[in-house]
Amino acid sequence: MAYQRLQVSEGLAVIPSDTVPIPDPATKVTSGTTVGTAVAFKLVDTSGVDFTTMGIQQNAILYGLTSPDAAFITAVDSPTTLSLSKDIVGAGQSYVIYNAATKAATLYVGTTGDLVVQMASQRDAVTTDVITFFNVPSSAFLPILVTRVAQATSASNIIALW
Repeated sequence: MAYQRLQVSEGLAVIPSDTVPIPDPATKVTSGTTVGTAVAFKLVDTSGVDFTTMGIQQNAILYGLTSPDAAFITAVDSPTTLSLSKDIVGAGQSYVIYNAATKAATLYVGTTGDLVVQMASQRDAVTTDVITFFNVPSSAFLPILVTRVAQATSASNIIALW
């Protein structure tokens, strides 16, 4: 039997991506600001972090916050360097790393537009199938379960809720 989630206890600003799902906030590993030289497809942070001992898993999700974008972590190269699936983090940029994707989140849309999502029922499938919700109004709470918000989304200020 389906039910509507009426109370939530956690939220996360969503960065739309055509490949990277919404992260599970309970799996947050670390956050910081990169210190070091910018290297293509790498996150370099020489501020004293040690990525090798943090338990970062392959396919962990990196949210680049300064220029909002998302990527997968493809390898832990050294205590200060991670390989990324996309070149999104330069020197002096903020980031957050999560070890796993959400199984399902409901959404709040702050600014009107079209919302393009991958539904939770598709999370284990190797698919890029999406559904478009047209003309979602501002300040809308959507009682749907999703795993990813696609870049084709024109709505903005989207928050995933659990």
